[in-house]
Amino acid sequence: MKTFKTLVAASILASTPAAVFADPVVYGKANLTVQSSDDGVDTTTEIKSNASRLGVKGSQKLDGGLEMIYKYEMQVDVSDESKELNLTSRNQYIGIRGSFGEVLIGRNDTALKQSQGKFDLFSDLEGDVKHLWKGENRMSDSITYKTPKINNFQVGVSYILDEENDDSATSLSVAYGDSALKKGKFYAAVAIDNEVKGYDATRVTFATKLDEVVIGAMFQSQENVETGEDKDGYLINAQYKVGKYNFKGQYQTLEDDNGFTFGVDRKLAKSSKIFAFYTTYNFDMAEDESYFAVGLEQKF
Repeated sequence: MKTFKTLVAASILASTPAAVFADPVVYGKANLTVQSSDDGVDTTTEIKSNASRLGVKGSQKLDGGLEMIYKYEMQVDVSDESKELNLTSRNQYIGIRGSFGEVLIGRNDTALKQSQGKFDLFSDLEGDVKHLWKGENRMSDSITYKTPKINNFQVGVSYILDEENDDSATSLSVAYGDSALKKGKFYAAVAIDNEVKGYDATRVTFATKLDEVVIGAMFQSQENVETGEDKDGYLINAQYKVGKYNFKGQYQTLEDDNGFTFGVDRKLAKSSKIFAFYTTYNFDMAEDESYFAVGLEQKF
């Protein structure tokens, strides 16, 4: 297995300077579903690859207590019929970490997107928050800065260059606690986008853990910079673990549009699970949609 991972790491980053490859870690995820999709007009049955990925990450100790960090991650569509290499870019950056925090340069999720942490219970699936809301952006030509945690508070800033229009956009977040709720019972964040992909947005996130139940709420306001059209929405969710099963539900709105997803995961091993979900969307100005899927996920 180590030989295989070494070969994969070398093939993915063959064009990158060898000095970056200090202690590389190869990781990935395969997530596949057999899915029935109804877009309000047609019903189809398909196999979907839900943001399956392959990446290399690592770090290099430097003088003065500093550390060079890097990540090179690609999305792999393992269900695509194309015979070509089905790869698209995900987070890819290099940066410096130290007592001041960390600075990353390259392609990265914005501060607003990162502010939700592990909140979205159906991330990368049909119930993902991105299907109704703006702000789930991964931006190239970006510089990201995160402060160290101080009394559980952390500030994040994304500065995004727009070379074609000689312009820039910014994303800012302030978060409290641990988004995975492993080190505390509360997580909260406020984030703001300024002209990111043509939108201004404000997002407030809150989550808490009560024994085996995790509940959360999120509010978002977004405005199209060009047209001035603004919309508000909210999201509530909950998950409840019983043994190896995790039952979860999520309801999201944006003005008169709304979506609901219910699902259940069943752990097969530490990094393996089988899962199922049902998602339905009710749109004010479009046909309603619904999705039902059963899938497998393997992380490594």
